[in-house]
Amino acid sequence: MRGILPRGNAELVQSLRRAVFALPIVALAACATAPVPHSARNAAPAPLARIQVTPDSAERDLMTQIIAGEFALTDANAEAAARLYADAAQRSDDPSIAEQATRVAIAGHQWQVAHATLARWQALVGESAAFRQARARIALHDNYADVAYADLDALLKQPDDKGWGAVAQTLLSAEDKQAAGAMLERLLGGGGATKAAPARLAEAKPEIWIVVGQLAQRLERKQLAASLAEQALLRFHTPDAYIWAAQLHLIANDKAGARKLFADALRASDKPASKASKRLASADEGKARLRMAYAKLLADAGENIEAAQVLAQGTQNDYTYAARAAYLARASEKTAKLQIDDLYQQVQALPPPRAPARVMLLGQLAELGERRAEALAWYGQISSDDERWFNAQLRTAVVLNDSGKSADAFNLLHGLQARSADDAKEVGETFLLEAELLNKQKRGEEAIAVYDRGLAVLPDDTRLIYARALLNDDLDHVDAAVHDLRRVLELKPDDADAMNALGYTLADRTDSKTEALALIERALVLKPGEPAIIDSLGWVQYRLGNLEAALVQLRMAFQKQPDAEIAAHLGEVLWVSGKRDEARQVWEQGRKKDGANKVLNETIKRLAS
Repeated sequence: MRGILPRGNAELVQSLRRAVFALPIVALAACATAPVPHSARNAAPAPLARIQVTPDSAERDLMTQIIAGEFALTDANAEAAARLYADAAQRSDDPSIAEQATRVAIAGHQWQVAHATLARWQALVGESAAFRQARARIALHDNYADVAYADLDALLKQPDDKGWGAVAQTLLSAEDKQAAGAMLERLLGGGGATKAAPARLAEAKPEIWIVVGQLAQRLERKQLAASLAEQALLRFHTPDAYIWAAQLHLIANDKAGARKLFADALRASDKPASKASKRLASADEGKARLRMAYAKLLADAGENIEAAQVLAQGTQNDYTYAARAAYLARASEKTAKLQIDDLYQQVQALPPPRAPARVMLLGQLAELGERRAEALAWYGQISSDDERWFNAQLRTAVVLNDSGKSADAFNLLHGLQARSADDAKEVGETFLLEAELLNKQKRGEEAIAVYDRGLAVLPDDTRLIYARALLNDDLDHVDAAVHDLRRVLELKPDDADAMNALGYTLADRTDSKTEALALIERALVLKPGEPAIIDSLGWVQYRLGNLEAALVQLRMAFQKQPDAEIAAHLGEVLWVSGKRDEARQVWEQGRKKDGANKVLNETIKRLAS
């Protein structure tokens, strides 16, 4: 499955969703800061110009070593950087240089050097928290578990749970994840992966339970992570605890369990008499995060209207309005139109003043509701000095084209191309949209010419090359499509979408099915769990004659994303396998999602008419 939305619609959806991101629960720990040269870290104010101090030879040598070490770091020469910094540490009595030398050696896995710089650091400063973290990291590498435990245990005895960040950082950087996971369980004390509370977390705050649970999950201690999540939920009933527990269910592919947790949390928040609900109701922000996370779960399952309905509950603001609009824009059901109209009326009724973001949203909602004259009026209110102006102009072109004013739409785009000539991203967007509008009018060859014109200006723009490839495929210019997709992979070797598109095209339109399989499998490694790629994998298996393997993959893809094109593929393999009643059921589900889908309708006509 190459699956790509028409650009006009895709851009509207993306612009609506731009402010709608997955909300992080709790960050495990900040990463170690990049090595900072001692000379920069301790830079003194510039002396008066008339005072000249000539450094002695020892100072010059030290500075030379540090600068050389920095150059080695820049060149990714870990061995040289560690050696040069270690030499600087031996020459200097400044403990920060010894600390930096130790960090450089550890980062470069120069363990023998790390031992020497650690000893120098200890001699200069004693045993600070940073020193203990470094020694624990080295001890983990050397398999000295008791030494590592003693230092990590000392870090965790700092007040206010301050040590968990350093501990998490140390364990996650260990090469042996099994040993790191075992160390985490040892540090937690009693309880471990059982129902009993770990001794270390007895007095910890809710966020620490979640941080440690996330750490356990990343160290492949799944049972421990699940136990911590369950206990945190029972102890605290906080939104973050519900979200993290639900995420664990999703990781285990238990969508039903995740949905139940979210539903339970939201029900609890609406019952003030409940002890749990009092905790939930104490933070409107937390309830909003719950709804956002629940809505994302629903949308990922293709239930966009339900996602918008979840967000319609509770306090509303520009963020929730935009998120609701984004989900409704993705919905193909006819009932979405009524909800779009209702949302439009709600936002329009809000008291002034209207910020540009709200004006833009009103334009988008009017466009989605096919109120084209109103959409043009809203977009026209975005001033040229506002960051949204360019996108408002693109949407204006789409609305003009949909209103039968194609000449005006193309004139607008040509003007934008001239105005945005010095901005590669923007000018590329204008060519992409112009080509899509032409293709929408069944003027595919003219659209190809627009891509050609755009690539004459931006010869290595992978967006344009990729879009031209997909259109060439639709126009049965298979060789040109394959050529363009290979060119995208030359420019972006790890582009999983282009890899998948090329594999799908080779499987569907050529005899190069072995290459197609290899490409799709590699794409799936880069984007594991991606429904479009799983669909392609099933399709290439079908083309290779492996019906059972094809069904396994296509069922999985359809479960993850029950859209019309995947329904077409799954239905075809079921039909050919003799499971025709099930095929008809799958096709009907696909029709409910998108009754106008070309691939689905052609498949049904070819096989079942």
